[in-house]
Amino acid sequence: PPPPVYHSPPPPVYKSPPPPVYHSPPPPKNDYVYKSPPPPVYHSPPPPVYKSPPPPVYHSPPPPKNDYVYKSPPPPVYHSPP
Repeated sequence: PPPPVYHSPPPPVYKSPPPPVYHSPPPPKNDYVYKSPPPPVYHSPPPPVYKSPPPPVYHSPPPPKNDYVYKSPPPPVYHSPP
């Protein structure tokens, strides 16, 4: 039989690690945004509403209460003499 052929193992391949990637840090978040203040809004006041007062109500005065009621006097009773 032919002699066995010994292949030398291939040399290991060393890959250099990729260089680290440095990201620039994000800019700080400023939650307070400087906004120019809105211009003040001047509302003209509403014109006053003048209501004419209601006319006074004149009630006719109640008739005077007469506690003394004029009753016709009872007729006289004539007893016949016994």
